[in-house]
Amino acid sequence: MLGSIGVPGLIVILLIVIVLFGGKRIAEVAKGLGTGVKNFKDAVKEDDEKSEEAEVKAVTQEKPKATREKSPAAKTTKTRTKKTADKAN
Repeated sequence: MLGSIGVPGLIVILLIVIVLFGGKRIAEVAKGLGTGVKNFKDAVKEDDEKSEEAEVKAVTQEKPKATREKSPAAKTTKTRTKKTADKAN
C-alpha cells in the first residue's frame, strides 16, 4: 500500500501535516514519542535485570544435594539381619 504512494506523495502528506499542526506541535509530539520510547526501553532493561538477579539468587540459594543417608528403616533391617546372622552362628 505504501509502495504505491511514492516520494512525492509522502512530501505532500508531510507538508499537509506541518500546515495542520504547525512545527511547534510536531516537535512536542516527537519529543513525547521519544520520551515514551526511552521509558519503555528502560522498563524492559530493568525488568531483565530483576529477572537475572532473581535467577542468580535462586541458584545461589539452592542447597547442594546431600549424599543419600540410609533411612532408619534401612538401618533397622541391616541391624536385624546382623543379629539374626549372629544367632545362627
